[in-house]
Amino acid sequence: MGKLFGTDGIRGIANKDLTPELAFKVGRSGAYILSNGNKGRIVIGKDTRKSGDMLEAALIAGICSMGLDVISLGVVPTPAVAYLTRKYDALAGVVISASHNPVEYNGIKFFNSSGYKLMDAVENEIEKLVLDSEEISLRPTKEDIGQTIIEDEGYKHYIDHLKSTIKGDLSGVKIAVDCGNGALYKIAPKLLKELNGEIIVINDKPNGCNINVECGSTNPSMIQSLVRETKADIGLSFDGDGDRLIAVDEQGGIIDGDHILAICGTYLRNSGKLRNNTVVGTVMTNMGLDIYLKSKGIDIVKTAVGDRYVLEEMLANDYVLGGEQSGHIIFLEHNTTGDGLLTGLQMIQVKKETGKKLSELNNLMTKFPQVLINAKVKNELKNYYLEDKEIKLRIEKIENMFHGEGRVVIRPSGTEPLVRVMIEGKKREKIEHIAKELAEFIEERIGK
Repeated sequence: MGKLFGTDGIRGIANKDLTPELAFKVGRSGAYILSNGNKGRIVIGKDTRKSGDMLEAALIAGICSMGLDVISLGVVPTPAVAYLTRKYDALAGVVISASHNPVEYNGIKFFNSSGYKLMDAVENEIEKLVLDSEEISLRPTKEDIGQTIIEDEGYKHYIDHLKSTIKGDLSGVKIAVDCGNGALYKIAPKLLKELNGEIIVINDKPNGCNINVECGSTNPSMIQSLVRETKADIGLSFDGDGDRLIAVDEQGGIIDGDHILAICGTYLRNSGKLRNNTVVGTVMTNMGLDIYLKSKGIDIVKTAVGDRYVLEEMLANDYVLGGEQSGHIIFLEHNTTGDGLLTGLQMIQVKKETGKKLSELNNLMTKFPQVLINAKVKNELKNYYLEDKEIKLRIEKIENMFHGEGRVVIRPSGTEPLVRVMIEGKKREKIEHIAKELAEFIEERIGK
């Protein structure tokens, strides 16, 4: 697989790129680095992919071979693993999931003992051990070998925690839910029912192969239709591992991560809970959110794309709310990672406490059109596009032309010989033309 860790753990086609042999080595190496010589337990959870059992068995074998015990949670969402790692005072947590990716993929990501995703330096240590031909010498025997503890009902602690994050219950709210045949297929309906919500649920029958298939947060048309058909007050659509949410208002309008930040940022500010009066977004956050928050006297800070970078900014500067357009929203007072179900509860609480319909809250910010076009470039040059003076000058001219009502974001692809050109502005037709021209110009300068 080459370099193992990407922006969200290890990903690959299960049993081809991400093999049980590799998972075994990752288990041993991760246990060695994260235990730091201590005895203890590592928590493991997985989504509903068929390959999860195979990879879990290999990971457990690797971890137990290092003398550590494993608490196996079964099928639970990523944020539950982050929470339960802390709850059980574990040395680390592991999630087996490829999130929103197709079923043939799977992944492995770690949390440290505090429930945070690993820093790059720690991932690099694990990666070096996995890829190094030198074997870890530690081989405990007899009573020092680790064992597996099956914790089928550990998710109930997670449910109780989520209940504690809101006031009262959800009575009087009709909720449409698309579980995406993923990790929240049991937990989301159970929690919402226990909170007295009236719910309509779809895609809650995983068969090992239907996770994310034309459903869930990457296919919001399904939840839009369900909300309209059932006259629900809100729709909640989750991805495969439950760490992101795309919501829908009662009219079927999409509420993406930027709109969620506008709604919840305003609510927290009005409640005196928006610490340091700041919301954290990314470079892809829509300008409409910047303009709206500024009008309310709320600051916004931007990071690189990726919820780990949002989290790093939040931790460094004591912020409590941040997220991405894709629906990864972090409420740092309640959890250490993006949490789709937690986000849904917070949205419903805002609706109940303000007495407003979701469509009204969804209109707080006005979204600027965004156009994304890929420029094909030489792979070795994709990270040096701004060193080309002509490209830099062209970008400056475009941004000056917008007079603060548009912008250019250029991002090299992490895996392909591409530079992604994103133009944002008030008129879609105009920015489509500008984006196409700029992409063609970049290809002329540093393309093949």
